[in-house]
Amino acid sequence: MPLAIRQDSESLVIHFTRLFRAAGVNDLKVYLGVPRGFCAGVDRAIDVVELALKRFGPPVYVKHQIVHNPYVVKSLEDKGAITVEDVQDIPEQSTVVFSAHGSPPDDFQQAAARNLHVIDATCPLVTKVHNEARKYSRDGRKLILVGHRGHQEVKGTMGHTDMALLDDREELDLPDWDDDTEVAVITQTTLSVDDTKRSIDAIESRFPNVVVRNDLCYATTNRQAAVKELCKLSDLVLIIGAPNSSNCMRLREVAEAHGVTAYLINGPEELDRSWLEGIDNVGITSGASTPELLVQNVILALEPDEVIPIEGAQEDVSFVLPREFR
Repeated sequence: MPLAIRQDSESLVIHFTRLFRAAGVNDLKVYLGVPRGFCAGVDRAIDVVELALKRFGPPVYVKHQIVHNPYVVKSLEDKGAITVEDVQDIPEQSTVVFSAHGSPPDDFQQAAARNLHVIDATCPLVTKVHNEARKYSRDGRKLILVGHRGHQEVKGTMGHTDMALLDDREELDLPDWDDDTEVAVITQTTLSVDDTKRSIDAIESRFPNVVVRNDLCYATTNRQAAVKELCKLSDLVLIIGAPNSSNCMRLREVAEAHGVTAYLINGPEELDRSWLEGIDNVGITSGASTPELLVQNVILALEPDEVIPIEGAQEDVSFVLPREFR
């Protein structure tokens, strides 16, 4: 029987702590990031695929990985989902779910030409960025998107209207526009809070007539804040998640920027015991696309003496399902 994608995290933490204390295994402490794991957009996207499989039956095609986590993708594929990268690879008249990262209008047009039944699982916070892009374009402002070149969310956003891309991983290269150009800035939702601020500061210093929409989502900012707190308590930080997950990669970078060695791992099979030599306190957290079960499996593999959740922001965000499932 496949493992559940979701699992009650806090009850497991209490269970592990009691178990390890009773066993007296070692003196390793784990500090657990709060909040961590699935955000509302990821929850919604997974629900959409599962509901589509129940209502329409397999196969249900998914354009791009529904979220950037191989465990989640495989769990859904085991139920009958088929992940593809190109709409042209989907048989005509099939059901397809567009991923949480957002898709360009071209994908919808190709789907219509193939008579596909499209269910859009784009995170509503990404849809908001698309709406902003079209609005400011209609208003006559030049657009700058702060984002990472090649990321699926960036591809989707840039498909909606003309815009320049500013990637904080590359050499600063602002558009060669007049100083008095009316500019609007939008952002990818999963970037580093600190890096994004530096990019926006550079844009504002170059173009005084600028409207800034900092679109970093609540889950991104909350999880990065949790990592900063973990860094105050930990000798080593483990981020549980996939390397193609932007928000997970940013968590590792945040920890390293605060002077703490950090590793990004998918699960306990990627844990290197040499990392723990001389380490007493390990911080553990996960990105917005990581199932809680993987976090708990890493804790089990570490066999700590104590698991201590830190205090963090409480999240109670939820999004309505697409109209097909309301």
